[in-house]
Amino acid sequence: MNDKHLHPVPIAGTPITEADLHGYADGQLPAARHAEVAAFLAAHPHDQTRVDDWKEQRRALHALLDPVLDEPLPLRLPLKAPARPWPWRALAASVAVAVVSASAAWIARGAMDARHLQAVLATASPDRAAGGYAQRAAIAHAVYAPDMGRPVEVGGDNEKALVTWLTKRMGAPVRAPALSQVGYELMGGRLLPGGAGPVAQFMYGASDGQRLTLYVTREAAGGQTAFQFTQEGPVRVFYWVEGQFGYALSGAVSRDELQRVSQEVYRQLQG
Repeated sequence: MNDKHLHPVPIAGTPITEADLHGYADGQLPAARHAEVAAFLAAHPHDQTRVDDWKEQRRALHALLDPVLDEPLPLRLPLKAPARPWPWRALAASVAVAVVSASAAWIARGAMDARHLQAVLATASPDRAAGGYAQRAAIAHAVYAPDMGRPVEVGGDNEKALVTWLTKRMGAPVRAPALSQVGYELMGGRLLPGGAGPVAQFMYGASDGQRLTLYVTREAAGGQTAFQFTQEGPVRVFYWVEGQFGYALSGAVSRDELQRVSQEVYRQLQG
């Protein structure tokens, strides 16, 4: 993540770090350090806004997932995915199991172990008619976009190798749109499990720390080509189908901002 916007001003002799801000947002700092971070945020309204956004994301995920924590779970889970598509409610229940293991706070920050995410995404079958891949895209964004340690598998500085790898795994040419003109730089990408094959995710970052992810899947071929919009908690998604792929651009940004970038992505991929 580009942390140039974070100004580590020494307070009581110790600089405030990105980890301190996350600990403050989650209420996990000792009292003395909490006070130091609070003083820092009072002098840096931009960082205060970021922390407020993280808190809101955490509240939204709790509101989305907490209701399923009390639902009964099967005593034995099937080894194979069910033949019929899972509804979103069952998908949320699977995510809730991961919440119990890794804690809802870490999910909000994208620190859920990748194996949990793979189990959730691989088990849920796509719902083409309802744009089920857009929901998958929102979940993947919520997990990986806030990750400070390893948000991508292959960095943007190795774009050619990344695109070659994803093209080979997807079985068709994959492209990473260049979004610098609209304020976002390619951070890199990764391969994710889909309901019927692999899925690609590209991640882009802005100078203010905001991140967007572009989810690319072949499971939506032949679906609705027009721009469509959905929202899962704080994550907004514009999605559409072009050629062999379904695309979903996700981000915890305003709808207008996401639409602006989506139109640029669409313009480039249409060509």
